[in-house]
Amino acid sequence: MLSKDEILRLNLFSAEIRKATIHALSTAGSGHIGGAMSMVETLAVLYGKVMNVDPQNPHRKDRDRFVLSKGHSGPSLYAALALRGFFPLKELETLNQGDTILPSHADRNKTPGVDFSTGSLGQGISMAAGSALGARYMGNSYYTYCILGDGECDEGQVWEAALFCAQHKLDHLIAFVDYNQQQLDGSVEEVCHLGDLRLKFEQFGWYAQEVDGHEVSQIYEGIRKAQGQTGRPSMIILRTQKGWGCEYALAQPICHHLPISKEIEQQEIERLDREIEEMKRGMA
Repeated sequence: MLSKDEILRLNLFSAEIRKATIHALSTAGSGHIGGAMSMVETLAVLYGKVMNVDPQNPHRKDRDRFVLSKGHSGPSLYAALALRGFFPLKELETLNQGDTILPSHADRNKTPGVDFSTGSLGQGISMAAGSALGARYMGNSYYTYCILGDGECDEGQVWEAALFCAQHKLDHLIAFVDYNQQQLDGSVEEVCHLGDLRLKFEQFGWYAQEVDGHEVSQIYEGIRKAQGQTGRPSMIILRTQKGWGCEYALAQPICHHLPISKEIEQQEIERLDREIEEMKRGMA
């Protein structure tokens, strides 16, 4: 169980990830803000508490692996990596520019700390399966973590991979679905209703949980329970809201991809700074 101070620290990390992401998107002029914001707390827990990674040695063989299957939400992953020291924060200002190390979708050949190139929806979970199976064959005990989008779960490849993972009892694979219930141009229910995702994954042979994806303590406890499983992969359904933590995005009917002006950035950063100061007073 996380202590009160650990919860505050991870919430502060979440706020800093949001600030850095908004700044990067504003510098670029636009971007996939909705899905980048909704997974921030999960990134904060993974990179701020759970994952065995070393910014000074990002290719260490025993490191935990992370697959951002919804690769278009890369800006918040980049922010988390920069804040952890994988590369300078200043690099975030080059997002999507020529010769950047931070392309629109995650690319392992360009970005320190990115283990898998992703962006073609549905493929990341297969990469995660290969990573987990490879670890077993090589006698390694590292975990592979993977975040999927809920709309991405319309892809048949997701369910083929789900069957494969259960068949091979990949208990060092822990995946998440960012269940913000919004796709590019409408709700998940309108586009292709997914039904009960937790039950679906259970029926596919996974250990499945559902947590509040904006509560770091629930995310952490979900991961701890998943790490206690043997003989089956784990899925954590994150109940989230697209654009969470950015009032500008939350006010839009659809916030999958939006223009971000410097004025909007300033308003959002000032609001987040006030939240950070309030949290810091709680730590005093």
